[in-house]
Amino acid sequence: MTGALVAGTQVARASRARASGAAATGPVADGDDPSQETMATEGRVLVVEDDEQLLSALERHLSEEGFIVETAREGHEALAMLLRRGTDVGTGRIGAVVLDLLLPGLNGREVCYRLRAAGCWVPVLIATAFGEVADRIQGFQDGADDYLVKPFSLGELVARLRAIMRRDAWREGRSLEVGDLRLDLATQRVWRDGQEVDLSRRELAVLSVLMSRPGIVLSRQAIVRAVWGQEEPKSANLLEQHIAKLRRKLDTPFNPSHIDTLPKVGYRVRAPR
Repeated sequence: MTGALVAGTQVARASRARASGAAATGPVADGDDPSQETMATEGRVLVVEDDEQLLSALERHLSEEGFIVETAREGHEALAMLLRRGTDVGTGRIGAVVLDLLLPGLNGREVCYRLRAAGCWVPVLIATAFGEVADRIQGFQDGADDYLVKPFSLGELVARLRAIMRRDAWREGRSLEVGDLRLDLATQRVWRDGQEVDLSRRELAVLSVLMSRPGIVLSRQAIVRAVWGQEEPKSANLLEQHIAKLRRKLDTPFNPSHIDTLPKVGYRVRAPR
């Protein structure tokens, strides 16, 4: 299953085969440790869906797209997981939720409402068969960040997830720091050893992707997808050109280098030893 696959028929078929909830599967922990030289992930996503066939399809596709996926099939279970780990700043933090509304125990609408009432603002994407305008309005009033109606394209689901997770990072106004390199996400400004460095918009985008996973190797494909999205770069070596410019601006004047190239594997940013 690829990102280009339109899953309308699969989602519709799975939605008709409702299954009641077994226990949630555990986290996919491979590559979780930032000190390990593994391929980077998009972030940790909790999928809350009681249709076992659909849940399996979503888990598989999101994993293929680079997300760490955890699942829950029941509302109370999902709420407990989110209240415990939706605000955890460690590696186990749940970065976004794909939430069905028709759930056993506690419905998705109530899950979302209780989350917000408890002060947990983890991004929530409601994915449901309820597509009327009134349903969507109610979903946003309950605290959802986005709303997707079944059947939907898996590619669109991934794009919307990335968008709400990106907005969440900006909302936090946080900065990324690796060694003496600092990037302020809110102002899009960069400093090396306390000295501001002027970067282009694309250079900033490439650097922010690398710095978001310090010490972890990102494949060329993952970086291109994160920076250019569905838009194809104008030349095959455009990423390499941006990496070369970043090295000239960030590494050459200061030394030592923050940006590593692993031939035939990808790139990483790490604090110099």
